[in-house]
Amino acid sequence: MGPSDEITGDVRNTRDMTIEHFSLVADGGWADLAIDQYSPKHFWTEGGLLADAPVNVDKTFNGVSVSTKVNKGFHLNGLRLAPNYSGPRRHQNLDQLIFVFAGELRVNWGANGEEGARTIRPGQFWVTTAETPHRLTAGPEGAIFVETWSKPIAELETYWHDEGWIHN
Repeated sequence: MGPSDEITGDVRNTRDMTIEHFSLVADGGWADLAIDQYSPKHFWTEGGLLADAPVNVDKTFNGVSVSTKVNKGFHLNGLRLAPNYSGPRRHQNLDQLIFVFAGELRVNWGANGEEGARTIRPGQFWVTTAETPHRLTAGPEGAIFVETWSKPIAELETYWHDEGWIHN
């Protein structure tokens, strides 16, 4: 360490950069996922914004946490799903890459899941091509994964299908 280096917990500060170390599978650093249903980036496939859909967003995403440590500047989103949680079917305008760190994640794809399904385990990844409807379901121990896209998150648009929602 040089004279300007300082170590504080898991973060090392130098005059040129900060290096942070954390475990994505640790219990700390998680918050409930909040979906902004009024965002012009979340659409209902039957027309309009997600806010126009007859669904309960908060109840549907109960059991999903987002990492407060993963830097979104790298186009990454760290997610943790409760055991056996199954999210709504969706498709997005960008290619998506998912890396699983803990648990299992079942991916069903196609308009109604008829095209195929795979279980992704720790150390494995999954690529979803843009415009491919898919649904994610956690295994019996839940799932922890990172998702990223082929372009910045600011360009991501999500189109939500009816399957998998808790309705009003």
